[in-house]
Amino acid sequence: MGLISGDNMIDINEEIRNLVEFAILKGLIEIRDRTYGINRLLDALELDSYNEPKDKFKGNLEVGDILGNIRLWAVENDRVEDDSNDLLDLYDTKIISQLIKMPSQIEDEFWKNYRISPQKATDYYYNLAKNSNYIRQKRIAKDIKWKYKTEYGILDITINLSKPEKDPRAIARAKELKFSNYPMCLLCKENEGYAGRLNHPARGNHRVIGVRLAGEQWYLQYSPYVYYNEHSIVFKETHEPMKITKMTFRRLLEFVSIFPHYFIGSNADLPIVGGSILSHDHFQSGNYTFPMAEAKEENKIDLKNGIKACTIQWPMSAIRLKGKSIEELTDTAYDIFLRWKDYDDEKVDILSHSNGEEHNTITPICRFRDEFYELDLVLRNNRTTGDRPYGIFHPREEYHHIKKENIGLIEVMGLAVLPSRLKTEMELLKTYLLNDDIEGIKNNIDLNKHYTWVLSILDKHKISEENLDEILNKEIGEVFLNVLKDAGVFKETNIGKKAFNKCRLALLAN
Repeated sequence: MGLISGDNMIDINEEIRNLVEFAILKGLIEIRDRTYGINRLLDALELDSYNEPKDKFKGNLEVGDILGNIRLWAVENDRVEDDSNDLLDLYDTKIISQLIKMPSQIEDEFWKNYRISPQKATDYYYNLAKNSNYIRQKRIAKDIKWKYKTEYGILDITINLSKPEKDPRAIARAKELKFSNYPMCLLCKENEGYAGRLNHPARGNHRVIGVRLAGEQWYLQYSPYVYYNEHSIVFKETHEPMKITKMTFRRLLEFVSIFPHYFIGSNADLPIVGGSILSHDHFQSGNYTFPMAEAKEENKIDLKNGIKACTIQWPMSAIRLKGKSIEELTDTAYDIFLRWKDYDDEKVDILSHSNGEEHNTITPICRFRDEFYELDLVLRNNRTTGDRPYGIFHPREEYHHIKKENIGLIEVMGLAVLPSRLKTEMELLKTYLLNDDIEGIKNNIDLNKHYTWVLSILDKHKISEENLDEILNKEIGEVFLNVLKDAGVFKETNIGKKAFNKCRLALLAN
């Protein structure tokens, strides 16, 4: 039952055996489930018999490699309509989902590990997400990453290549599908085990962990795109819009008391300064130290309730609170939030309301460090004007050739998630620059948006084949730094510093 695929002979019996043995080795199923697992795969692959291969299973195989072979087999044997990523992602998720334990079993195993340590629990769960191919490690490995040193610390830069672009064939087919609001969004609990469709990703290998926060049911899951180590999402059981309330701070603090090795933060709850999904209340968390966490602390004061407060040397305006009491920190953070909601300073373009619309909110971030809870409250404002239609505190249009999207939680903390188009554009740009064809950049429809930026680079650097990559990485990092400065409500000018100090005293007044 083999077939030729390119230069390789794919024996589907061998791939079935490999996938089942891999699942047993990684704890996706138990050894007792081997025959059952083979039969589940036969059904999913539309086969009616299996011949055990004579050679032994090679234990160093990865799930992405095994499923990659099965994808090739599926195309060659007409199990899918074509070889588009969209169809094949639905297909290989269906295959691996036959070999994953039920959610209740995984949740029981998670909390069993938690009794040993919180980190052992999350290690188990993170490995499950990778071994079940929910996190597609082969794609994540393609992301381009580097560091950029600034006066505020070292920023993280990444060009996201792990989220594949939609195939035009899949887009055409998706238009023919009947509308469905199930699941209501990509975060809803109904995604757990959902087979997916062309306009909704497959989630047959998706498992979530229930967590109680502030007396409510929430769920922990990992992001399939992994922008940083153990990039996770914590979402509310009910499909409710993002809203910063007093309970937001309580939930964040309770989460890090349960998982003290993780940070957690929320996107702001207003358009322009908020995240990409405002329709479902959620947080992002993970086992990662962002540049913002290492920022130098300034203007330290002790509040009367035992809370320590300070600002940080960071391109965006933030107040950091430290304390050992969840109750006191919740109350203090909420008081600051309410004061900021109504704070105005027209000299620096901060208006809390206009035409009945609110503009001030925050991006809150929480961690547990050195026996203290920490809350960073990043001040945000989403006001627009005729001159700044994208937002007064949004990246200026001169930076949109690199970063146009909202500056959300991840960027606020110092990690640039840049669009995949930049990989192709930068490679093409290098060709023009090394050929000294600057006018070619101006006349290229995909590159002309970079033309002014390129001229500024040439004014500062003498480029060569040896240094061009380093120069472009540095200049992209500088753009991201300026993007963060644009998003900061108080600028690093004399007027801005005085205005922030005035605001700080008003927000922290006892």
